[in-house]
Amino acid sequence: MRDLPTRKHPRLKNWSYNSNGAYSLTLCVQDRHEMLGKVVGRGIPDAPHVELTEYGKNVMNAIEFMNGRNPGIFIDKYTVMPNHVHLIVTINISDGASGKPRPTNMAIPKLISSIKRFTNKQAGFNMWQDSYHDHIIRDEAEYQRIWQYIDCNPERWNEDEFYT
Repeated sequence: MRDLPTRKHPRLKNWSYNSNGAYSLTLCVQDRHEMLGKVVGRGIPDAPHVELTEYGKNVMNAIEFMNGRNPGIFIDKYTVMPNHVHLIVTINISDGASGKPRPTNMAIPKLISSIKRFTNKQAGFNMWQDSYHDHIIRDEAEYQRIWQYIDCNPERWNEDEFYT
């Protein structure tokens, strides 16, 4: 029997994903196919942006539809790139009148599943990789750094790890 590499667990140990907080998420298209759009306007200061395909527009519509649809769960920032999507999601769910935080019942996986399910239905095929990358945002400085990264992602497309 062959020794297989040990797969790294994609979630942070000892962190309750039922917790309120801010999260940075990245969803990737299957095999990194650049089917969501193309970066245009490079070489023109402040002009690079992603010109979305129909698939990319469906992703944008799904994100905007889901934003705020569930009380206390908000997509603060996102960008649709040619073969991936970055989001900042904040969760602040309280227990009604008491105002105490309550478990979010795995809000992040449910949100991602809804976006993927809607866009796959529109496309007519599974366009996404099975998993996604998540990062727990630990403080305001990190939140601002990730926000800036998302804002500037189109102008740095050639340097992006997802650029093919």
